[in-house]
Amino acid sequence: MIWLHGTAIVLAGLAALSDDAPTKPGLTIGPGGVVLKAGKPYRAIGINFFSAFSRMMLDPDDFSYRDGFKELAKRKIPFIRFMCGGFWPKDWALYRDNPAEYFRRLDLFVHDAERAGIGLIPSLCWYSPCIPDLVGEPRNAWGNPDSKTIAFMREYVKQVVSRYLRSRAVWAWELGNEYSLDADLPNAAEHRPWVYVELGTAATRSAADDVTHDMIATACREFASVIRTIDTWRPVTSGHSLPRASAEHLRRSLSWDRDSVEEFRKNLIDINPAPVDLVSVHLYVFDKEKRFGRDQVPYADIMRECMQAATAAGKALFVGEFGAADDPKNPDPAKMRAEVEEMIAAFESNRVPLAAIWNYDLPDQEDSINITPTNKRAYLLELLREANERLRRR
Repeated sequence: MIWLHGTAIVLAGLAALSDDAPTKPGLTIGPGGVVLKAGKPYRAIGINFFSAFSRMMLDPDDFSYRDGFKELAKRKIPFIRFMCGGFWPKDWALYRDNPAEYFRRLDLFVHDAERAGIGLIPSLCWYSPCIPDLVGEPRNAWGNPDSKTIAFMREYVKQVVSRYLRSRAVWAWELGNEYSLDADLPNAAEHRPWVYVELGTAATRSAADDVTHDMIATACREFASVIRTIDTWRPVTSGHSLPRASAEHLRRSLSWDRDSVEEFRKNLIDINPAPVDLVSVHLYVFDKEKRFGRDQVPYADIMRECMQAATAAGKALFVGEFGAADDPKNPDPAKMRAEVEEMIAAFESNRVPLAAIWNYDLPDQEDSINITPTNKRAYLLELLREANERLRRR
């Protein structure tokens, strides 16, 4: 889910890394889409910690993520997915104006993750309109390999991947958050990116900000390709959500007719094109509704189709977000707990290798889905601890 809130760099490694660091730190993907850690099959459930780095990126004295790392490590929650960069164009000011300071802060963050034993899945270009706005292009520039948008992405990705290539904390690389949900919408004019000029966005939006399946696939290929020039082993993922129930029909004819299972599988793999090798989906309560010609589809059935599609393509699966909001529309916390438990059971029964619940320590979402050790959703941290313990025994 999307939630609110000309540079030269010396590509030096983290000083904290030792000479005897593993040859291939992080994760790899083996034959048949099996996720491997230290060469052995691996499954785990982590957590999104969306603002873990961005809070220090914007405030050099904000080290609150360290308490988060400590709490997660205590519960043996092994990794986080987080925004590694700016949400709004203005948030990239430090990187553009003082890259040495930007990377000093990111070095500290990665070093602290290493010390805490927390794996990192950085999402490098979180909000799809942000970089186009930053370089003065419309959002459809993601579909043009010669655009300034792609050039900026390539440069930033090269710098980050080269700098942390040998970090044992970095598990995988992600493009951004849910780019695919904006593709091929018949009513795209009603869902164009926000305009907040004071935050650096474009002053107006137009049809040039609408995106298609092919544009998003191009952005994914370009992102993964630049990573593969540097990092030849870590998984690369898109950050996409679960395809809409009509995604393939929308792609072909801008029709809201429901996709079949076969169309769903095709769309899922096509929107995660090679060299992307870690298929991304997100899973929420509404994803069960009116899919595959059925009124309600159990999470286990959805995960089965995702796993079968990914495995057939030789890729692995990452449920980059999942959760159930107990907000005013869904005021029964017991029901929402049951939904999350059903999701976790679906991951386990279908042998989904990686999943991450949404979201740790995001105060803006306290009334709906935020998780902390002291709020009413603290029990979710215990559910993750128990699930990871089961996965370690298998």
